[in-house]
Amino acid sequence: MAQTSSAKKAYRSSLKRRVFNVRRAKTMKAAIKDISKLIETKDAKGAAAMMSTLQKALDKAAKNGTIKKNAAARTKSRISKRIKAIAA
Repeated sequence: MAQTSSAKKAYRSSLKRRVFNVRRAKTMKAAIKDISKLIETKDAKGAAAMMSTLQKALDKAAKNGTIKKNAAARTKSRISKRIKAIAA
């Protein structure tokens, strides 16, 4: 356990941040899973409609440091590439 008061405070604040990070990560992973299911069923219109939800979740996670900016960009790029492949 932390000894100094500043370490104790840092630990408390890390627990608070963890709640937000876990929530953002779950939202992001759920959006990826939902859009992947639509892609597997070859529902291009549904997947394209879900893309805005996925982009919002990824951008929020990247903005607050839950994931890195390039990881969010890479995920968006790969998903949109998969959507374009089934749409064609």
